[in-house]
Amino acid sequence: MINETQAKSILRKHKKIDSWFLTHYGLNLYRGCIHNCAYCDGRSETYRVEGDFGKDIEVKTNAIEILTKELDPARKRSPMPKSYMMLGGGVSDSYQPVEKKYELARKTLELIHKFNYPVHILTKSTFVERDMDLIKKINQQSRAIVSYSFSSASDNISKALEPGVSSPSERLASIRKFKQNGIACGMFLMPIIPMITDNPKMIEDTLRKGKEAGIDFVIFGTMTLKEGRQKDYFMNVVDKFFPDFSTSFDILYEHNDKWGGVNPDYYTSASQIFDTIATKLRIPKRIPPYLYRNFLNKNDLVVVMLEHLDYLMKLKNRQNPYGYAAYKISQIDQEIKNLSIKEISGINGIGPVTAKIIEEIIYSGTSKYLENML
Repeated sequence: MINETQAKSILRKHKKIDSWFLTHYGLNLYRGCIHNCAYCDGRSETYRVEGDFGKDIEVKTNAIEILTKELDPARKRSPMPKSYMMLGGGVSDSYQPVEKKYELARKTLELIHKFNYPVHILTKSTFVERDMDLIKKINQQSRAIVSYSFSSASDNISKALEPGVSSPSERLASIRKFKQNGIACGMFLMPIIPMITDNPKMIEDTLRKGKEAGIDFVIFGTMTLKEGRQKDYFMNVVDKFFPDFSTSFDILYEHNDKWGGVNPDYYTSASQIFDTIATKLRIPKRIPPYLYRNFLNKNDLVVVMLEHLDYLMKLKNRQNPYGYAAYKISQIDQEIKNLSIKEISGINGIGPVTAKIIEEIIYSGTSKYLENML
């Protein structure tokens, strides 16, 4: 059922730049998703999506009118920070079938182009190819990334877990098309599904196929499983298609994490398997600097690169100061490019080694240490 509604706002501003997607803003043009992926945590009560998540779709029919006001720099006292506009929300896919009628994603891209923002699109639908012309214009003007999410490269598993989406093989073919048109592409290997898509052979097969398609980077994540509607729906699908694994999910998700996180030991083990394979295939494990360093302000650039370093170090089970340093930089009001190395070193939590990395980022726009680890 389609429910047309009027939104009061569209953009959701993050407290600091999101280093996964390189954005200050998220947006949902729709709520609910006909793709109906069994594991989607948008189904959870946490997000307050009414009705049957995979069937009842809320369409924000005034989204473009609201977005025009929210993006128009003439209406701002101070300019919005420059970063990717993220087209692909947590409670919907902007390129699900209702987009064919309402064209909210396409009209949003027209606004992004008009107001000269970069865009990062995350989807499971090859319908995004409809907007190749606009995405190319945005890429030439500022920058565009098209990312596809995968749980594996298996078409058969996808039929069971992701019944409404383009098959993995179709998504990989679409990546090739975008790359042929000069568009950067990412693979979001998230979530991998315990027991079903998490074995090393399957992870390597997925990453290898992504590499062959031309991906510029891969982002990895394990499945969250929140109590309530999400877990109930997912377990019904598992009981139907993968009954041998049912009891294992109770063990892996028994620690009552409010975010639905998997057992920490499992997360560490799966992440290290991913790291080993991605390193062998030489695929960057975060968005590489050449895709963002030319338009992020220096504070955001430092925060992103330090958070990427923190993630990459933790993949190798190494403690480090970079995550905390990124947080401290995100809290300061001054422009970091105006601070001396001594003043940067004086910020609580930032030692001389971290300060030198920050100095390199400020003056060169990158970090050789980060690029080597990627």
